[in-house]
Amino acid sequence: MVRHLISISDLSREEILEIISLSEKLKDERKRGILKEYLKNKSLAMIFELPSTRTRVSFETAMSEMGGHALYLSWNDLQLGRGETIGDTAKVLSRYVSAIMARVREHSKIIELGKHSQVPVINGLSNLEHPCQILADLLTIKEKKGGFDIKFAWVGDGNNVCNSMILASAIVGFEMSVAVPKGYEPNEDVVNKAVELGGNVEITNDPLKAVDDADVIYTDVWASMGHESEREKRLKIFRKYQVNSDLVDKAKSDVIVMHCLPAHRGEEITDEVVDGSHSVVFDQAENRLHAQKAILLRLIS
Repeated sequence: MVRHLISISDLSREEILEIISLSEKLKDERKRGILKEYLKNKSLAMIFELPSTRTRVSFETAMSEMGGHALYLSWNDLQLGRGETIGDTAKVLSRYVSAIMARVREHSKIIELGKHSQVPVINGLSNLEHPCQILADLLTIKEKKGGFDIKFAWVGDGNNVCNSMILASAIVGFEMSVAVPKGYEPNEDVVNKAVELGGNVEITNDPLKAVDDADVIYTDVWASMGHESEREKRLKIFRKYQVNSDLVDKAKSDVIVMHCLPAHRGEEITDEVVDGSHSVVFDQAENRLHAQKAILLRLIS
């Protein structure tokens, strides 16, 4: 049976911990200059409906360093841009490559790819979830906090990254508090699923309440891809949700601050925090590479 990674909930707690452990091993090997051809003669089709820095570079580098090959495929470079169905594209690519990674607007597109693909499909981002980001984030938390006996505070928009982290908190088992303006809550079905999984998730409109006693503070841009037209409106609504020094001071003294990048400095987060002693955002960005390697190894080999 082909295994896909379309939602973080496709993985069990044990599988998530195994991927984190494998990421640590691969990161250590790279640090010591050991690059093994784990995926020699394997290939990854990378479909991008949306632009990317970290997703593209981390997956492409991961395949290269493990002896494989990655193909960058813009949506409009494919026949998808001329009306070929997603199902037909998946069936054809399955005959050529070892796995497919796709970064798409609608989550339904990644589901459709998985439905018709005979090779693993990886969700590189959709409007509902971003599981690859979350696995890198969990690796970062493990490195900085030693485990998952933590309180995690999300401050800002209840977007795709927030959705996946809510599910991860329920699966892995840590407390999560989500502070969002009214009307910008995370996906209701996701929250309900997390509760069914035994998650301890609080949704509040008060960022101070969310960060109280927090071990981790996480934020993201206020207007994600697809919401650019709402940017000016959101700047006003989200103003009190900025992660600045005053907010960070309300958390634990050893709190770490995370952001999946790109950051709009001066909006959802200040320069002082991004570049400050609590920030782990660039360690977090690096860990995309190591987590991506582990995901590819687990699904392909």
